[in-house]
Amino acid sequence: MARGRGPGWVPEQHGAWAMLAAPLLVGTVGGGPSWLHLLLALAWLVAYLAFQATGLWLKARRRPRWWPPVRAYGALLVLLGVPLVVLDPLILWWGVPFAPLLAVGLWSSWARRDRSLLNDGATTLAACLMCVVAWQLGGRPFAAPGEAWASAAVLWVYFFGTAFYVKTMIRERGNPVMLRVSIGYHALATLALLAISTVRSFLAIDPEQGAERSGTFLLATLGLYPGTWSALAVVFALLTARAWLVPARFPRASPKQLGIGEILATSALVAVLLLAPA
Repeated sequence: MARGRGPGWVPEQHGAWAMLAAPLLVGTVGGGPSWLHLLLALAWLVAYLAFQATGLWLKARRRPRWWPPVRAYGALLVLLGVPLVVLDPLILWWGVPFAPLLAVGLWSSWARRDRSLLNDGATTLAACLMCVVAWQLGGRPFAAPGEAWASAAVLWVYFFGTAFYVKTMIRERGNPVMLRVSIGYHALATLALLAISTVRSFLAIDPEQGAERSGTFLLATLGLYPGTWSALAVVFALLTARAWLVPARFPRASPKQLGIGEILATSALVAVLLLAPA
């Protein structure tokens, strides 16, 4: 929390910055960057700050000392959001999926259940949808290619998995049930990625003609290239090992250390793999 200022101005979730940046980066690079993405990035950052401040204000039962950042970030979001909507009116369609996710997040804060898996699932899904928003910026929102949706899905599976992992390190430290859930989640994700990689490799070859099928067909079905799915499976296998080893070997790691580890290691690696050529 910043010195000399009231609460709510600076978020304390270190790992959230990776969740904020990775989907936006993947979508921007994947869809082709433009100057409009700069405005989107600024609006997205301020929207996150406004969301966090509003959640804390609701959690504090709307106490006046928590209101200033809500007011300031809300006003700044309007200043950035209006020109973005004017330049890309179709972006308003994203309000359809984002509104219920936003409602879940704010309700969770009001009910003081902001550490629940329901809230984790909703907020990570909202963050990962930004991958498709950035990918399709300036175009018809829900006509985004399979690559965009597949990338958003992989990012969500990864970031939602961090919720289990972080709980085993902090609030649920020493809880064997949560540890098994965390390990099992990552193991199942690894198996799913291996299965997709296998199917995707099979579909890449037409057994009758011995030629690769059209890229449009493949992108519409499984989104990413076979090598990408295989590499992601390896990463999730390592994440499974991490979910098992780190709580046992480094049980006293601080939230800051965990957050920095997510930003510098796995989040960046997943993003790079999603953007790498076949």
